[in-house]
Amino acid sequence: MRIGVDLGGTKIELVVLDDADHEVLRRRVATPQGDYAGTLASIAALVRDAQAFLGLAPEAKPSVGIGIPGSLSPVDGRVRNANSTCLNGQPFQADLERLLARPVRLENDANCLALSEASDGAGQGEGVVFAVILGTGVGGGWVVQGQLLSGHNRIAGEWGHNPLPWPQPSENPGRACWCGRRGCLETWLSGPALAFSLAGAANAQAVVAAAVAGNPSARAALEAWFDRCARALAAVVNLLDPDVIVVGGGLSHLPDLPAQIQSRWAPWVFSDRVTTPIRLALHGDASGVRGAARLWELGTVAPSAAQ
Repeated sequence: MRIGVDLGGTKIELVVLDDADHEVLRRRVATPQGDYAGTLASIAALVRDAQAFLGLAPEAKPSVGIGIPGSLSPVDGRVRNANSTCLNGQPFQADLERLLARPVRLENDANCLALSEASDGAGQGEGVVFAVILGTGVGGGWVVQGQLLSGHNRIAGEWGHNPLPWPQPSENPGRACWCGRRGCLETWLSGPALAFSLAGAANAQAVVAAAVAGNPSARAALEAWFDRCARALAAVVNLLDPDVIVVGGGLSHLPDLPAQIQSRWAPWVFSDRVTTPIRLALHGDASGVRGAARLWELGTVAPSAAQ
């Protein structure tokens, strides 16, 4: 049995995979907003409850992998760059290992998505896979020839905190981002960003519903979102020219998203043709947590904080 946990901005999800990658259990709870201790306790309770439900003895130690909206610093092992800001600066891995009395492995949530989709999802069989999360936050992850690419500073794929490419005058300097900069892709392409673009919209789904109903302002907001996403992904193609781009997260469900991007990005790609496929995550919203469960299959993951 392998346990995966996906720590998101609004929910914490757990999945248990057997040795044939079949899901034998799935649970989710709300994320305690801004509560570091509460987040630790919620994850520990999910893991313990899952073991009890499966009839595992208390001393059983199935592997636990966790996807987080940030990364671990190679300097001190503490969380950095998390849009769930209560995690930043915290020894999250070490604290969880003490609570669960076992080593755990942590990775960026977009890296978990990339690992899942490259293994048995929409990127299976492809050499270079770029996976993006478009949701509460915006992130990315790379799998190259079956190996998760972390990078020298362990920030490979941090697509959401690059600036919007080829900005129009009205797009400068951009909105302030929680990271301290302005105009990051996360401020343009996240769910909250799409909601912000239409006055009175409670969330991104409200913008889509209004656009489908014929609201011209909502349609314009959605068109602008597609245009910005096309420019942002064109820059990725220019940089590493992936064999496939896999899209996950709540905004992956926007109407005709792959076709909308592919119809717009050619002017920005430095090539005489653009045939890069864009595919929706095969495992949908479950992909990140499945990737987290598979972290112990990797041979090149940062060592446990308890070691």
